Amino acid sequence: MARAQGARALMALAFETTYGTPPASGFTRMPFASTSLGAEQPLLNSELLGYGRDPLAPIKDAVTADGDVVVPIDAEAFGFWLKAAFGAPTTTGSSPGPYTHTFQSGSWTLPSMAIETAMPEVPRYAMYSGVVLDQLSWQMQRSGLLTATARLVAQGETVATTSGAGTPAELDLIRFGHFNGSIKRNGTALGNVISTEITYANNLDRIETIRADGMIDGADPSIAALTGRTEVRFADSTLVSQAISGTPCELEFAYGLTSGQSFTFTVHAVYLPRPRIEISGPQGVQASFDWQAARDATLGRMCTVTLVNDVENY
Repeated sequence: MARAQGARALMALAFETTYGTPPASGFTRMPFASTSLGAEQPLLNSELLGYGRDPLAPIKDAVTADGDVVVPIDAEAFGFWLKAAFGAPTTTGSSPGPYTHTFQSGSWTLPSMAIETAMPEVPRYAMYSGVVLDQLSWQMQRSGLLTATARLVAQGETVATTSGAGTPAELDLIRFGHFNGSIKRNGTALGNVISTEITYANNLDRIETIRADGMIDGADPSIAALTGRTEVRFADSTLVSQAISGTPCELEFAYGLTSGQSFTFTVHAVYLPRPRIEISGPQGVQASFDWQAARDATLGRMCTVTLVNDVENY
């Protein structure tokens, strides 16, 4: 009997036309490092008395389908997760490329996805429908593998012994690395940065109506949030002075390859808290800024994401 192994697992993704209805075709194979996406349905213990010490059979509760997917930040496949987070981009360019895809925050409508995770040796093909992205986060640092975590909310799960995704389209895997990263503040390189965590959240509101199948009716985006934590070596008072004054700045987090592909995440109005500057020993002094972003009054949005690659559209 075959045993499931993560090394043989597959993932395919397609955007839905109707929420909760997986399309018959148009799936794309997705690179991923790990996933906890799944459905669960807990059991409720019987509260009834009068039948002795042994309990009566439990009953099923509502179905919950959600989880995280850890994906590489790359030049092509990552665009699908950006579309899920921000909505469809504005694309410019002509064949054979490159194409520039511009995503903006603030959309009231987010696309839903159908995601199939496959363990072909069992076989088990789990199709998750009505998948909406709740949160996208990643960390910038000096070394290591560059990945992002997508937190997802799905309507339900359907398990089959054959694939419902057909033959997914293949993309070129062109990964960015921490070595390719840069950070700018108001257009000027920001030095002495040790690490930065970035989290964009749609703060989905699950529509938990009464249904015979126990699933949700949808997941609507509410007020978004864009937060982060930046660790710096304390070398000057630029960031501290901004925190004291209460004025915002623009932060740009970017990755670029010599082959022309790039990913730029620009946060237009970042507010810094006043940090505690601690001297904990003879080593260098560091400061942490748990920053928050807000809507820029001039641009009318909180952030802009630009992805340059050879994909014609998402």
